[in-house]
Amino acid sequence: MTDLSLRMPNTRLRAVLDLGTRRVPALPLPSALTHPQLFIDWDDDGQLSDLHAEYPNGQLHLELNDAEVNHHFHNPAGEHRGSSPWSGDDTSMLLQWAITLAHDFRALMPKVLDDISQAAAWHDAGFDLYICEVEEPVQLELLEVEVEGELLTLPWLGAGSVTHDHIDGENHPIALAWGAGESEPDQPIAEAWTDPATGLPRSKALPGIDWNMIGLPADEVLPWLEGIYLNHHVIPDAEGTLLSAVLQRLGGLDPS
Repeated sequence: MTDLSLRMPNTRLRAVLDLGTRRVPALPLPSALTHPQLFIDWDDDGQLSDLHAEYPNGQLHLELNDAEVNHHFHNPAGEHRGSSPWSGDDTSMLLQWAITLAHDFRALMPKVLDDISQAAAWHDAGFDLYICEVEEPVQLELLEVEVEGELLTLPWLGAGSVTHDHIDGENHPIALAWGAGESEPDQPIAEAWTDPATGLPRSKALPGIDWNMIGLPADEVLPWLEGIYLNHHVIPDAEGTLLSAVLQRLGGLDPS
């Protein structure tokens, strides 16, 4: 079992960013849906933004490009569902708000993502203030976020090398792949996923693995994998935390 007490302390990051000029107030959200967890993914090749608004009882995914807007819903475990988990009126208001937010964020691309990435890099280097570069006087905005401390983990101490990546399945699973020597890690040896009841990672060793070749027993690999899962797939990093704060600011959900 992963020792959750072995966490680095939380840190603060202040970022001064150009978030454009908003001439009208953000659309309101329904009273029952005012505290979403927000994330947006950007596909530069397709000029496609994918906005995620997550709640304890469901998720909205909204895809927007130059030509069209598409959306669908998920249950709390991330599985597709055919209809909204919320009332018709609440769903309509949420969709209008999400479409406006996706358009506002899209108008700031690609500079806003570059600035968020730069701010996170500054934070990782030990600096707590980032100020974006601008070519002419504009209204800038200060965002302050608390970045959660990562779990202290050892480097891979087994034989060969490993990598991890998302795989298909419920509860956001990842696979740990191994390769002998300097070869490409391509043999799955273990999996980890989020326990929907606790929000913490669980893991399992895959059958048929020669753990002597791996160089570590399964009962040492699995807690290590759970720590990696926490750091990379559960605990928000500086970049993800600042991105969420930007979306909150654009959506009119923070106090400023």
